[in-house]
Amino acid sequence: MGRILVTGGAGYVGAHACKALSRAGHTPITFDNYSTGWRDAVRFGPAEEGDLMDRARLDEVFAAHAPDAVMHFAALSQVGESVREPGRYWLENVTGAVNLAEAAVAAGCGRFIFSSTCATYGDQDGVVLDEETAQRPENPYGASKRAIEEILRDFEAAHGLRHVIFRYFNVAGADPEGEVGEQHEPETHLIPLMLDAIDGRRDALTVFGTDYDTPDGTCIRDYVHVCDLADAHVLGYEWLDRGGQSRAFNLGTGHGYSVREVIEHSRRVTNRSVPVVEGERRAGDAVRLVSGSERAKAELGWTPARSSLDRMIEDAWHWHQTGRFER
Repeated sequence: MGRILVTGGAGYVGAHACKALSRAGHTPITFDNYSTGWRDAVRFGPAEEGDLMDRARLDEVFAAHAPDAVMHFAALSQVGESVREPGRYWLENVTGAVNLAEAAVAAGCGRFIFSSTCATYGDQDGVVLDEETAQRPENPYGASKRAIEEILRDFEAAHGLRHVIFRYFNVAGADPEGEVGEQHEPETHLIPLMLDAIDGRRDALTVFGTDYDTPDGTCIRDYVHVCDLADAHVLGYEWLDRGGQSRAFNLGTGHGYSVREVIEHSRRVTNRSVPVVEGERRAGDAVRLVSGSERAKAELGWTPARSSLDRMIEDAWHWHQTGRFER
């Protein structure tokens, strides 16, 4: 069983990955600066506080725990913010990843699982995106993630750092057992914002852009359940542990939903109306992002079994009503 250093393990996806690793018999070691993560979310293994910009601290953690692999989630991840503050995204995302890769190599840790994004593909309307699709990011967030993918290829060529890259689509849902869930400050994701509006935590959900070239004028996204995503990361670690080659995998369902369709599903699942106001488009938003994930299914044996839209909303709604992290 492996020991995996999980950067961003106190965040939304990282915490779910830690639970999946623990259930599979591995030991997740959370590394987080808690700028956006939650100490309450760290409950499946040891934790170390630190920042990816601090190489000396990374070296200390690698020496203390001797991890078999790194699972890298920690990053700035808001598209609109990246358009406004590109320098911050290039500095923190890319420099942090280089520090982490260098620390791993120095410690003799030769396996790296990277949380990338469909934003590396940019806006390619009408195309089901697979791993062979050209990467043309349209915002600094996606560009910084693509740069890290290229850095990992260079580190493999120079140092033998084998890696799995997961490019995933819109993550939704929550642990059905309610131990961890989605909670951001500020919140930017559609489903939790919508649930906030449903139960009165905010006045209304703002739909950003209603004039896109889609059937109902709103953006279309492919949603994947966070627990399915976490399971894929466990499979990615086990792929490398068996000697698998470096590989990129898309993670999605192959089916997109518009913002208006998500709102209608939420109304049905919660049996409550969704107050909505219409706003302007956000800078950097793509029209349609839908994943082809056949490679992950065929080579990793991954199945997005929980990723029906209703199931994702049901699990998110359960967490929204019963679970909250506290600072």
